[in-house]
Amino acid sequence: LTPTTHQVSMFSLACIVGYFAVSGVSAALHSPLMSVTNAISGMTAIGALELMRGGLLPDTWAGAAAAAAVAMSAVNIAGGFVMTGRMLDMFRRPDDPKTYSKLLFLPVLGTLAYYLPRAAAGAAAAATHQTVALASALCCVGAISMLSSQRSARTGNALGAAGVVLGLAATAGPRLATAPAGVLAQAAGALGAGGILGLAIAARCAITDLPQLVAAFHSLVGLAATLTSVVAYATHPSCTGAAHLGATWFGVFIGAVTFTGSVVAFAKLKGLVPSKEVSLPFKGVVNGAAVAGSVATGAAFFRAAAAGASGDAVTALAGVAVLGAFLGTHATLAIGGADTPVVITVLNSSSGWALAAEGFVLGSQLLTVVGALIGASGWILSQIMCVAMNRSIVGVLLGIKGTLRKKTYTRPAAGVDGAELCDPVRGECVVSDAASAARDLADAKSVLVVPGYGLAVSKAQYAMSDLITLLRANGKEVAVAVHPVAGRMPGQLNVLLAEAGVPYDIVKEMEEVEGKEDRFDVSLVVGANDTVNPAAVEDPESELAGMPVIQVWRSRKVLVLKRSLAGGYADVDNPLFFNGNTNMVLGDAKATIEEMREMLEEMLGSG
Repeated sequence: LTPTTHQVSMFSLACIVGYFAVSGVSAALHSPLMSVTNAISGMTAIGALELMRGGLLPDTWAGAAAAAAVAMSAVNIAGGFVMTGRMLDMFRRPDDPKTYSKLLFLPVLGTLAYYLPRAAAGAAAAATHQTVALASALCCVGAISMLSSQRSARTGNALGAAGVVLGLAATAGPRLATAPAGVLAQAAGALGAGGILGLAIAARCAITDLPQLVAAFHSLVGLAATLTSVVAYATHPSCTGAAHLGATWFGVFIGAVTFTGSVVAFAKLKGLVPSKEVSLPFKGVVNGAAVAGSVATGAAFFRAAAAGASGDAVTALAGVAVLGAFLGTHATLAIGGADTPVVITVLNSSSGWALAAEGFVLGSQLLTVVGALIGASGWILSQIMCVAMNRSIVGVLLGIKGTLRKKTYTRPAAGVDGAELCDPVRGECVVSDAASAARDLADAKSVLVVPGYGLAVSKAQYAMSDLITLLRANGKEVAVAVHPVAGRMPGQLNVLLAEAGVPYDIVKEMEEVEGKEDRFDVSLVVGANDTVNPAAVEDPESELAGMPVIQVWRSRKVLVLKRSLAGGYADVDNPLFFNGNTNMVLGDAKATIEEMREMLEEMLGSG
């Protein structure tokens, strides 16, 4: 096999491994999965380390770009693993057996103690370098596979960190004996500065801001991949093989798309830009023109590189980066808010493909394998999210949706104690209060809790946990149903509930309560909207049509805790609010739940 053919084979096998590794991960651990793969994708630092030049400081623009890529990747690595650890610690209970996953670093330290001195002395054989790189790749595979269960997830996080450390060592090892001391100090400084910044960001980030953090980290990987691909060509312009140039073009393009797409996703999640789709007229044509322009500019890059005109070739790559950046910006802006969880997973996947492209550019099997693993796992996770929304990935990425038809929903005029009718323009609904809601819960024998992003925004997870504890202490059956796309990224609500101490065994996935909603006396919807919208089932013209939802309206009584009657992140009217068995309890979720718990405790006692 030629080196390129061998690398393609490794890439294909890694994609297959990524598919099987992610298929076994439970929905509750999707957030930690994305966080750990995001951290591993920081191995873009490996390629940039190979391209660093100068002394203590870079002496060329290419060296400066490589140093910047190393620092950005280090932010991703350190911050990603710390954030994953924080999330997994939230699933831990006081009576859980003690874990010793950190002891995995003992053999890693032993390996480094044996390997690095020999590498620095020039005594390490080529097979030794390759063995350390192989160990790195296997650790990364094991990290994703072990995210399949709560019991092994912490070990998986430690394995991922070990894999990245070994990967960095395998990259630095062959160069320790010949690299100038100044370059080694520059590399250490870039890794250290980026790592410290990543640790600080991850330590201070609130769990409710996790989606924004993941998007921000994705952007760093994309930018690092773009810079590394450009610098790799500028440093070695004599490499003009078609496969090498094609990988360079793709690395620049997909890295730029990932960078700006992630920045826009961050801005949407942070509320800096509207969550609704925003696009130029004929958005499909515009996006197609950007892709075509990138291909044409790539062809110009090929011609310039083949002719030895390295300056023109770098300029062409800059054009590819600009067009890719535009495509990432416009395509992400044009995707509606309801599809945000899929956008996050697709960007996670694209960061892996960018890393794999970097591997092809630099001839690194390690980067190719790890990048393919992350890219494939992110793509499969995107597909899982699309199935949960009854959407196609192509439809999401192209911003295709059904026609939204506004309707007026009505309900019988009968009210309840402590309630009043509201909003006569759109239809009648019943607005209840905390006291009436507490009475409904006191009378119920079984309660289904359905949390949404509103619970995260109001930081009501602890109040919700206390209410659940009180209900269970008084002999009531309580189940918590979490929709796969609840929140702004997969698994976010599971992490919040774990943080607050809600028992694992009562937290159910949507499929576990599907068709059983009618056996609950009360469904308590806290900050959820699109994921409990009857229009998904009843209105074929709704934007949500066909999306699997938790059919809480089949319960005897529905209590919806929400700030207002406004639509959810998809901005679609929700007929649930106007159903005959629904009471709206408007206001801040945390304050309302605390008030309900106090009143319920007066009615039932503390259990």
